[in-house]
Amino acid sequence: MNEMKEISEIKKDLKEKLSKKRYEHTMGVMYTAASMAMCFGVNVEQAMLAGLLHDCAKYLSDKEKLSACKKYKLEITPLEHENKELLHAKIGAAFARDLYGVKDEEVLNAIRWHTTGKPDMTPLEEIIFIADYIEPNRKQLPGMEQIRFLAFHNLTDCIVQIIENTLQYLEGKKSLVDTSSRTTYEFYKQKQESEHE
Repeated sequence: MNEMKEISEIKKDLKEKLSKKRYEHTMGVMYTAASMAMCFGVNVEQAMLAGLLHDCAKYLSDKEKLSACKKYKLEITPLEHENKELLHAKIGAAFARDLYGVKDEEVLNAIRWHTTGKPDMTPLEEIIFIADYIEPNRKQLPGMEQIRFLAFHNLTDCIVQIIENTLQYLEGKKSLVDTSSRTTYEFYKQKQESEHE
């Protein structure tokens, strides 16, 4: 098993592979995740590493994504066959492990779930999910100011708001919605209700 690469090496490698815009987004997620980790008492190094690597497979073509799934024996859901863009998260976790030497399961899981989320995420997973949405280079989506405020005050409320916005957006476009996003939403909506009782 290869040793984990230094952050500076990973940055250099990603800068070569990702588009300029995607690399800037990646840096934004890394620093946003680090700030949120400081705010909520989560390990800052883990947050930075997961933020840095969350989109490390984003540069692959659809064909390359499918062959990477085959190579790493990753299951592809019917929706992922329809929307291969969703595959970059699970491939990213495999790349982080095999290409960059990340052995920390918490970091790998945060990369794995950063797009759809999942019910009952760890604080690190929640932070990467949120940081990907709110980082400073993101275009100003509806309700973004409120979401950015919540990101540093209440992770549950923030996740509910993000998924509500995402579901509205996808339904407006008549796009298919990943079942993970729906089950994540239901879980966090219930959690939110019990927290606010």
